[in-house]
Amino acid sequence: MIFHETVLEGAYIIDLEPFSDERGFFARTFCKREFATIGHNKEFVQFNHSHSNQKGTLRGLHFQMPPHAEIKLIRCIKGSVFDVIVDLRHQSPTFLQHIGVELSEQNMRMIYVPEGFAHGFQTLQDHCELIYHHTAFYAPGSDGGVRYNDPRIEIAWPLEVSTISEKDKNLPLLSDAFEGIAL
Repeated sequence: MIFHETVLEGAYIIDLEPFSDERGFFARTFCKREFATIGHNKEFVQFNHSHSNQKGTLRGLHFQMPPHAEIKLIRCIKGSVFDVIVDLRHQSPTFLQHIGVELSEQNMRMIYVPEGFAHGFQTLQDHCELIYHHTAFYAPGSDGGVRYNDPRIEIAWPLEVSTISEKDKNLPLLSDAFEGIAL
């Protein structure tokens, strides 16, 4: 695996190094020793798999609040998505900044999302599937989110939104999500 630091401290884009032959390929997607080189020392306790039917589907921007904050490792295994992470750590020099990266079955990239980040994605084609690894169990009372089109973040989603859940469409703006905290 090749770890690429991003402009957001603690966030990485990870390229796999597949071994290919006449049978196909083999690639390592996690190695405790290799992840330790970027400071990862938590256990992944939950794996999730999502499928989105339609191109333009948008999911997010989601996070879990402390004490259930989580690190996520995300990979697209079918199709392609525009994946976005937003730094919500108030003390961070990149607070409210975001990056977007294409994850696809072809490029086999992964994104490592530190605690304190919101995450979302938009499908770039029909029938996309993602695998998520989480370092915390899902805690319904601790889930949070920020609206995908919040003007404070200004994410340039590549497509018009074709499908979005009512919950995601109605997530709070940053000013409401962090009421009482100076942004």
